[in-house]
Amino acid sequence: MELKAIVSEICDEADDFLAGVQRPDEAKAGIAEWLTIHYSMLLPADRKAVTEQALRILRNEGFFDRPAGDDE
Repeated sequence: MELKAIVSEICDEADDFLAGVQRPDEAKAGIAEWLTIHYSMLLPADRKAVTEQALRILRNEGFFDRPAGDDE
């Protein structure tokens, strides 16, 4: 399983499944739920790595800097 592809998928879909989320800790819970639904077979270490990388990318892209509900 290519973890980079999963991270990319999470970041691509974040506007939809993390709508209204303003803090990284909220996003972490949302990502965990998303992974359970889509990739339940991931090992815990892989889940952690994917979550951390996705959060890093979302932070760098300013995902948490915009007001809740902003659909830009």
